[in-house]
Amino acid sequence: MADLGTLYLDEVFRGLRGHKRLADDSIAQLTDEQFFAQPDPESNSVAIIVKHMGGNLRSRFTDFLTTDGEKPDRNRDQEFIAGDSAKREGLLQAWERGWDILFDTMNALGPEDLVRTITIRGEPHTVLQALSRAAGHAAYHSGQIAFLAKHWKGADWKSLSVPKGQSDQFNAGMRAKHTKQA
Repeated sequence: MADLGTLYLDEVFRGLRGHKRLADDSIAQLTDEQFFAQPDPESNSVAIIVKHMGGNLRSRFTDFLTTDGEKPDRNRDQEFIAGDSAKREGLLQAWERGWDILFDTMNALGPEDLVRTITIRGEPHTVLQALSRAAGHAAYHSGQIAFLAKHWKGADWKSLSVPKGQSDQFNAGMRAKHTKQA
């Protein structure tokens, strides 16, 4: 049986991949207009959330074990401005780079690293704390992306989980699947 540290790293990695997949599948349903649309002037568009997440992940996970997670070249405030020149393709490239850096970093970690201390804005965190913080942040923003995408798509939204009114069928299928495996 795997040790607790290995199980934790595997689970955080699985969860983060799931958050990314939820966001990616939501983004894929949006037109460019919907991608950049803001519900109101004080709310973020999907584009802004994508820009912020790309910047956050790049900053936090570049040289994760050896440098502060708030890199000097990061301008967090600018992440919340899409700007007239912002293009979906460029924002999504930065999004992918951020996730790639995160996943590459996670692949390089071992269970012994979980108790190491890193810093974010000078504040010490164990690697375990920093990964839990990143997972929560990713879940928060992936949920926002899914919510906004569902809002903008309306009746054209393609469910990414159990569709309304189909819980009983889904549950029966899961029970049958897992009964066969047992």
